[in-house]
Amino acid sequence: MESVATDVLKQVGFTRNFNLWMGFLTVALIVCLYAYTIQLKKGLSVTGMGDLISWGMYIVTFVFFVAASLVGMLISSVLGLLGYTWIKPVGRIAEIIAVAFAALSGVVIVSDMGRPERLPFVFMFGRIQSPIVWDITVVITYLVISLLLYFLPLIPDLAISKGRIGHTPKLLQKIYEILSIRWNHTPQQFRILLRSIRILLILIIPNAFAIHTVTSWLFAVNPRSGWNSTIFGPYFVTGAFVVGVAAVIILMYVVRKTMDMRKYLTDDHFDKMARLMVVISLIYLYFNINEFLVPGYKMEKFDAPHIHDLFTGKFAAVFWFAQIGGIILPIVAFLFRKMRRPLPMLIIAIIVFIASWYKRLIIVIPALADPYLPKQYYPVQWLSYKPTLIETAITMASFIIALMIISVLVKLFPVIPIWEVAEERKRKEDENKQ
Repeated sequence: MESVATDVLKQVGFTRNFNLWMGFLTVALIVCLYAYTIQLKKGLSVTGMGDLISWGMYIVTFVFFVAASLVGMLISSVLGLLGYTWIKPVGRIAEIIAVAFAALSGVVIVSDMGRPERLPFVFMFGRIQSPIVWDITVVITYLVISLLLYFLPLIPDLAISKGRIGHTPKLLQKIYEILSIRWNHTPQQFRILLRSIRILLILIIPNAFAIHTVTSWLFAVNPRSGWNSTIFGPYFVTGAFVVGVAAVIILMYVVRKTMDMRKYLTDDHFDKMARLMVVISLIYLYFNINEFLVPGYKMEKFDAPHIHDLFTGKFAAVFWFAQIGGIILPIVAFLFRKMRRPLPMLIIAIIVFIASWYKRLIIVIPALADPYLPKQYYPVQWLSYKPTLIETAITMASFIIALMIISVLVKLFPVIPIWEVAEERKRKEDENKQ
């Protein structure tokens, strides 16, 4: 316990590099928020959206954030309940990502509203028949459970830490003392804590599947070509696992490199994450083949132009980048042991992360560009979608806020679960003695 606490806590606190990083993010956020004030004054006409393509970067980013947030459930719940103990140093990183992206998914939706002051009306007058109401409900529920799954295992670590972080400001020490809620490491407290965590781990699984399934229904209940699919639920969920694992790999590398956590985020952890990526990417590849093979084989009247636009037309470059960079690349690369090392994995994970955002773009935009009604007498600018600088800046604001949340949680609180890692080490030592 002592060695783990010393290693983890020496990296906690405000440092010069952390302050510079947060200062940079703050300046960038202020610039982006200025862009949002322009949108508030002039409306959504300052974006690249129009009557034909009425969803753009905001909805793409919303779906992307919801997808990335599911990794908390995959790592902590599914693998944890199955008894994979190697995930303990990784679990808190996954929950940090889940909290940040789940929280920001709601912010992105607000940016897509021309009249954000009407948001309370969704809660006051929302109809139970609307998938939008379902989506809001499951997103809020998932965020609350994710926050609890991040906070509850943190309580013993805060109690361990509050007497060991004299190098930090008194305000942070006071926060540790308050959040540790009089934890004394008694057996009864641990029994209550472990039981509570297990209940949450079970509850979050159906909620996590619901959050992205309901998001997929926002598209699938529409008969429009490209969205009219019965497999959108599992298709979205498996795609969410892919981008989520990529996000965890990126943050694992950053934590290991900048906070000297090589003893806790080992090459073996990266190797196992790469193998996990291969498995879920293979499942996602199956759904992608099924998603495009069936309409491509039939080539019905309204499906044909959509398929042609994706495979060989105006969206082909983005489509093939998303398919190759987001699915094929990790499957092929991670079959080789040399590519399952931290640095190659970081590069591949960044490509997968970016390609996954573009994957959501080709789900949203091409389907809107091919409506059932003939495209007659439309203004030329409505026939294509080109994000404006203001729209891009507002979208970047959501990523900046997510980075700020992740940075604060990683740097100001123990990023490696001290008591869980120490407990696992003791268990292994006892097994070796036997």
